[in-house]
Amino acid sequence: MRSLHASDVSSRGARWSEEEKTTAPWRVGVLFSQSGFMALIEETQFRATMFAIDEINARGGINGRELQPVIYDPASDNALFRSHAHRMLANDGLSTIFGCYTSSSRKAILPVLERLNGLLWYPTLYEGFEYSPNVIYTGAAPNQNSLALCDFLTEAYGPRVYFVGSDYIYPHESNRIMREMLNQRGGVVAGEAYVPLRSRRQDFLPVMRDIRDTQPDVIFSTVVGEATVFLYQAYNDFGLDPKTCPIASLTTTEAEIAMMGADVGEGHITAASYFQCIDSDRNRDFVGRYQKRFGEGAPTNMCVEAAYFQVHMFAKALESTNSIDPDILRPMVLGQKFEAPQGMVSINPRCSHANVWSRIGKATRSGQFEILRQSIAPILADPYLVGTERPAMWVT
Repeated sequence: MRSLHASDVSSRGARWSEEEKTTAPWRVGVLFSQSGFMALIEETQFRATMFAIDEINARGGINGRELQPVIYDPASDNALFRSHAHRMLANDGLSTIFGCYTSSSRKAILPVLERLNGLLWYPTLYEGFEYSPNVIYTGAAPNQNSLALCDFLTEAYGPRVYFVGSDYIYPHESNRIMREMLNQRGGVVAGEAYVPLRSRRQDFLPVMRDIRDTQPDVIFSTVVGEATVFLYQAYNDFGLDPKTCPIASLTTTEAEIAMMGADVGEGHITAASYFQCIDSDRNRDFVGRYQKRFGEGAPTNMCVEAAYFQVHMFAKALESTNSIDPDILRPMVLGQKFEAPQGMVSINPRCSHANVWSRIGKATRSGQFEILRQSIAPILADPYLVGTERPAMWVT
């Protein structure tokens, strides 16, 4: 397979002609940051996307035609996300894009997708309260992670929660949702602080002083990217104890734990649909193949797993339709099921979000997670929190 980077793409712009469709590869866009402050996690999504594409091509492609990725690096810059997405759809003749981590980058390209009728596959948990026919959302929505996490934190640690987040859309909205959930359970927000996306270690020192003075029962973090590493390191520098007041997160994965140091991450809590430690033949096979490709020390994580399975779901739909046109492809995606490393997942036809699992994990000294609770089945996606039913969980 030959990948196409931005400099390789033809400027002719038109979609493949009918004659070319019989022989040409299926060209798809790949839009994850491989540089900048979000590369720590987006690079893992990029790897997983390429890994899945290579697997599909090794099996002969889709209906005898290989997948050919057109790759752009938006460098953690929302303006570049928007301009690259426009170029992909308007100039490069593409209609499908795998990409985006932050909600701000997704929202930056959403008007372009809807105007030019592109289809984005978005493999990241997010704050919910969005629907677009031009997006397939394969990360967790709030009812699939925040609900279970709120229940666990108030039961295991107490009702007083301190919010710390990066200063952009996702943290503010996720904290609004968590505040409402806490109120319903008799909890309170003991404090709230936001830091810039490009924060360094010293930026968290005032936050840690406030946490030390406030003495909450638990810290809820919506910090993302490299700043996650600095948050946990600052916590560790202040001598705070995760046994009594851990950091709980929806975004801290095995990738961030590896970067901050397993000793720093030990004892902290994450809610996710997937952890590398899931005990199943399907997951062990996935982890083994991934690490054979990228190195034994390369951990998988929730973002890797979603980026991986969404490419395979796309390929399954494309095999059936033999058309990459979003208006033809999307109906085949809705309702589709796939045996992912996390377990069976499906795309909810009512909202274009994935029905995924809910799990609570505690980071260990090995850099992995111990699963404390998990749902008994995939949780139906409810991005607008219309329902009030809590996920049925069992203790491992």
